[in-house]
Amino acid sequence: MIISVSRRTDIPAFYAKWFINRIRAGYCTVPNPYNRDQITHVSLLPDDVDVIVFWTRNPKPLFPYLDELDQRGYQYYFQYTLLGYPRQIDTKSPPLETAIKTFQELSNCIGFRRVIWRYDPIVFSNLTGAQFHSENYAHIAGALQGYTHHSVISVMDMYKKFRVRIDQLNQQGVGVVDQDGNPSPRFDNLMNTIAQTARTNDLEIYSCSEERDLLPYGILQGKCIDDEYIEATFGIEVGHKKDPGQRKACGCVISKDIGMYDTCVFGCQYCYATRNFERSKENLASHNSESPSLMGWYEPVEERK
Repeated sequence: MIISVSRRTDIPAFYAKWFINRIRAGYCTVPNPYNRDQITHVSLLPDDVDVIVFWTRNPKPLFPYLDELDQRGYQYYFQYTLLGYPRQIDTKSPPLETAIKTFQELSNCIGFRRVIWRYDPIVFSNLTGAQFHSENYAHIAGALQGYTHHSVISVMDMYKKFRVRIDQLNQQGVGVVDQDGNPSPRFDNLMNTIAQTARTNDLEIYSCSEERDLLPYGILQGKCIDDEYIEATFGIEVGHKKDPGQRKACGCVISKDIGMYDTCVFGCQYCYATRNFERSKENLASHNSESPSLMGWYEPVEERK
């Protein structure tokens, strides 16, 4: 079983203590996002967990527990988002240079093949145009050379969940552009430039959940929860079936996600997992690191009264 920690929130950044408590307990509970009476018991015992996939913008709060994960026999890797966007777009993400140093520290600790750099999503706006992205990507790629072998990109999809926030940004003059239409010559040039920059810095570059074909630019179709990568990196063969719960363009194999929506407080304007920033703050404030579940207190079904 592959454990996703988590597409729905940044557990390493905000809930590291809860996570290690659940590792020590050997299980966690996850309520259905659309029906809180439906509770899933997820075993976190080493014998039941093939690999843990961490998704984060700041893994540092998890650093004190990495040795314990190793000693308990867990295999894991990180999907580390590093973008360096202006504060109007990424409200509370760690400062770029701080995040780069943290990335390097993590890579030195666990190995460069177990930390994947996500430049994802690419947001086009008045503040983050093609020139910004070509220069920004080049700066980060150069700083991460030798600290990762794998770069993942995608172009922002306009979800209904955050459309209101994007409209508000546009009213403030940020001018976010929806790239769902046909790519322009400027888009083509940027993709070619990013792909060439990746190669120059010894990075394999992949797309994430892109319906458009980026292969002509030299960008391979990727899988974030990747059976082939897991086998090559850890020598573990996992299931090869595509996760039916993900988008059509997503190539990820099946995993168990233990996060909950509306619990991340980084405030990224394009976040599909956070509908309401104020609710996320309230949820974080009410979080109990001793609970079986990330929010609330949901016992396994057989133990609920």
